[in-house]
Amino acid sequence: MKITWFGHSAYRLEFGSAVVLIDPFLTGNSTFKGTVEEASRGATHIVLTHGHGDHVGDTVAIAKATGAKLVTNFELCQHLARKGVEKTDPMNTGGTTDQGEFTVSMTIAFHSSSEMDENGVTHNLGLPNGVVITPRDAAQPTVYHMGDTDVFSDMALIGELYRPKVAMVPMGDRFTMGARGAALAMRRFLPDVPVILPCHFGTFPIIAPSADAFLREMGDQAARVRLPKPGEAFEV
Repeated sequence: MKITWFGHSAYRLEFGSAVVLIDPFLTGNSTFKGTVEEASRGATHIVLTHGHGDHVGDTVAIAKATGAKLVTNFELCQHLARKGVEKTDPMNTGGTTDQGEFTVSMTIAFHSSSEMDENGVTHNLGLPNGVVITPRDAAQPTVYHMGDTDVFSDMALIGELYRPKVAMVPMGDRFTMGARGAALAMRRFLPDVPVILPCHFGTFPIIAPSADAFLREMGDQAARVRLPKPGEAFEV
């Protein structure tokens, strides 16, 4: 599997014939380098963890340009369909949907999910989630994107159910776990995940500027952490 991190919580997964974008916040993402067109070229699916603008990002434009199918919670699918997304596959917490070359499972996450309209009215967009991408090809790694969340002990159950080999872990603090909580999550509840990708940091001044504190908190397990530069693809 080829993985590209675009900064913040935005990722591109490439395996087999699938090109999956997770939380494609590109326009307005201060760490994103390149163009939306390049980052989304060939996209077959867009998977969203929740409805905040720094995760929905360029979903509508990408879906219209590429024809990618949107997979997310029911309320967010309905909301983005009204904005012009044609292919949607709604689901909800605990469910799994078959996307052909892979499945998507939605887990719990402790956060919120909403959008403020042009009139200043806030609209709820369903529950926040984490997502698990499980390729049909057993040689490919299962990926757990936590979305935005605090640490919770049932992460251990997610590990037991899905056995992820890659975890995208928010650790920028203020809106998600900070370094200490994220390290506790990985050390205590998901100790068997060999590849940890910290995210949701360095994008805005009010969240952590780097993953340095997380690496310190990981201590003797810091070798599990990978820190790619935004826009650089790597293989797992």
